[in-house]
Amino acid sequence: MILVNNPGTWSAMYPPLQHAQWHGCTPTDLVFPFFLFAVGNALAFVMDRMRDASGLVVVKRILLRTALIFAIGFLLGYFPFVYWDSAGELAWKSFEDRRIFGVLQRIALSYGGAATLIWLLGRAGKTRGVLIATGLILVGYWIACLLLGDPADPYSLEGFVGTQIDRTLLGEKHLYHGEGVPFDPEGLFSTIPGIAQVMIGWWVGQTMMRSEKNLALVGRLMIVGVHLLLLAYLWQLTFPLNKKIWTSSFVLHTCGLATLVLSAILYWIEVPKSAPHNFPRLAAVTERLLGWLFRFFEVFGKNPLFIFVFSAVVVKTLAMFRWHPADSDRWTSPLPWLYSNFFRWDDVDPRLGSFLYSVCLLILYWLIVWWMDRRKIYVKV
Repeated sequence: MILVNNPGTWSAMYPPLQHAQWHGCTPTDLVFPFFLFAVGNALAFVMDRMRDASGLVVVKRILLRTALIFAIGFLLGYFPFVYWDSAGELAWKSFEDRRIFGVLQRIALSYGGAATLIWLLGRAGKTRGVLIATGLILVGYWIACLLLGDPADPYSLEGFVGTQIDRTLLGEKHLYHGEGVPFDPEGLFSTIPGIAQVMIGWWVGQTMMRSEKNLALVGRLMIVGVHLLLLAYLWQLTFPLNKKIWTSSFVLHTCGLATLVLSAILYWIEVPKSAPHNFPRLAAVTERLLGWLFRFFEVFGKNPLFIFVFSAVVVKTLAMFRWHPADSDRWTSPLPWLYSNFFRWDDVDPRLGSFLYSVCLLILYWLIVWWMDRRKIYVKV
């Protein structure tokens, strides 16, 4: 998301780095659901450690973590708390028109809802109740969208039932306005299937945790991934893939792809370790050619919340410093100036410069989390 959220200019981006305008799914649309799926994977280990804890302790931990992540997301959206008004003076942002929901807020609520249901239904490693609840959530969400939405087009922006629910409960001023009308792609109602996303990730994590890391496990995960994709492709014939309203078919589609990716990573990393004599050539290739790639992403994974928040804070903070260039009558700030002067060239596709700019920022942030990892600095909530 750092790569996607920090282009040199929003007007010049390669199509795979853009979200689908409405129905459909691009590579960029996979990042957020993959993260929720990974939250579920991690939850399998966390809930296993809390198996013998009292109900009060478990509920307290879930509520505290949910509240903290939600608060961080809200404050990040509110930051830096001031803005430049039309008179060129700093003014305090008003809470009356602040957006309440966002990416971290959805992660918080999806985690909280999933963790609670898993603790109630999946204690002692039992998964049947969790899987039944997951199916009921996805099917129930579909039925609610179909019956409560606009009969003419229940999956359109205005016809989606969640649009009206969010406007009524949250107020139009507290919603996202990037679609031209008050509509929040991370709204309250469309967060419900996000809970199911985390629960599927938990089930996959539970399966990995309780199985030997071998080819049999890889095969099982691949079969699960393929079946999820088949269900998604059949379901999308009537309930289209759509990230902005987080359709049930989108949940199955992204969970299927995430499971296949996870099985591939498991095959490359764990299988050679479990059977080095049977796979000496594979182990050597993995160590030499793929090891550096996994280590590159690993440092991001050790401080994901920190670097996501930090990257946004940097952009918002630098945007507060602005000036008029000598050859322009428009305001600029450090990052747009950097892009205009070093990454924009005549007779070159502007998308290339915009992409290279975001890659350079990504490398800079990677150096930060790499340094933190070397010094064992990990920010956790």
